[in-house]
Amino acid sequence: MTPEFSILIPCFDEQAVIGMTVERIYAELGDAFAYEVIVIDDGSRDETPRILESLQQVYSNLEVLVHPSNLGYGAALKSGLFRARGEYVAITDADGTYPIDRLPRLMEQCRGIDMVVGARVGDDVDYSRLRALPKYFMRHWVSWIARRPVPDINSGMRVFRRDLAERYAGILPDGFSFTITITLAMLTNYRVTHFEPIPYAARVGQSKIRPVRDTLRFVSIIARTGMYFAPMRALAPIVAVLFTCASVSLVYDVLALSNLTDKTVLLFLFSLNAAMFALLADMIDKRTARQ
Repeated sequence: MTPEFSILIPCFDEQAVIGMTVERIYAELGDAFAYEVIVIDDGSRDETPRILESLQQVYSNLEVLVHPSNLGYGAALKSGLFRARGEYVAITDADGTYPIDRLPRLMEQCRGIDMVVGARVGDDVDYSRLRALPKYFMRHWVSWIARRPVPDINSGMRVFRRDLAERYAGILPDGFSFTITITLAMLTNYRVTHFEPIPYAARVGQSKIRPVRDTLRFVSIIARTGMYFAPMRALAPIVAVLFTCASVSLVYDVLALSNLTDKTVLLFLFSLNAAMFALLADMIDKRTARQ
């Protein structure tokens, strides 16, 4: 029987918790859904492969995909995505941070819409303060591009339609930015997306995220994805800043120098070029969308 849901669990060196995560998924879902579970072992070097082998002896619909080396979080999810058979794909992490007991509710809510995201908001969220500040600015930037409030830009617990994810697979990155990209892809294409509040716990083991490097990568991915799906929205702040600087420079030239300087002319030219580039990119985007 073809499953309705495919549950993907990427893991890398998660020997301390992968067994518990898989067992909890089967315990929580029971017979309520037609589903399959696909664990993607992304080049683990600890006892994770042996644990997964033993779990396969217990659960008949558990499939394990193995990457010979570590390719990245997004690469693992894409491997699972192309192996999945369900109409809907659910993803969660293997590190014990996401509430597995909320997964059935997210799966039920996704029936009939495009994506449900478990949003890590509220008082019962154990989140690093170091990562909170950059996420605050990135969340507002993503909300600006998407034209709607986005409470959580990169939650790793979500359910979405498999056919849509496969359509966007060419732009989905191999790293942790997978979730940000699919969020923007869905929202900027006006796909019906619901954000469901969930708690979030401290992970078991050491985090694979490097705050500085991954934050810079997230910013790059947001800019690239914004340019791909909503170029006018992505470039509008840059155009506004350039035009404001040019206007302030013009006022200073007139009042203080009684002369128009090269700096003012260049700033106006930069703002005009940026505006024309944004308009051209937006026209190309709209024309491509109609084809």
